[in-house]
Amino acid sequence: MGIVEIEGMHFYAYHGHFEAERIVGNEFLVDVWLETDCLKAAASDNLEDALNYQAVYDLVKKEMQVKSHLLEHVAGRILDALLEEFTSIQKAKIKVSKLNPPMGGQIEKASVTLMR
Repeated sequence: MGIVEIEGMHFYAYHGHFEAERIVGNEFLVDVWLETDCLKAAASDNLEDALNYQAVYDLVKKEMQVKSHLLEHVAGRILDALLEEFTSIQKAKIKVSKLNPPMGGQIEKASVTLMR
């Protein structure tokens, strides 16, 4: 087994509890950690034997475009979609962070991490 990590995916999206957040939008970061069999790809050097990072990114990007009220919902949707689309994934962890969340103070980010 091996671990594939894709870190620091930046998106501008429209997630949030407040209506203004779903209209104005905000910046988000997404990190994924995926446990998968990497041995065949390590031996073959062939993309067909590997988890395709571009396809993972495209799936995350698609899910980030769907408006949600909660980061938990966004992360759950992405996690579900990854596990459904890529059967080679044995375990997955996803972290979704909202940068500069509107919480009445100076806050770098608020994050939710889910794993299965």
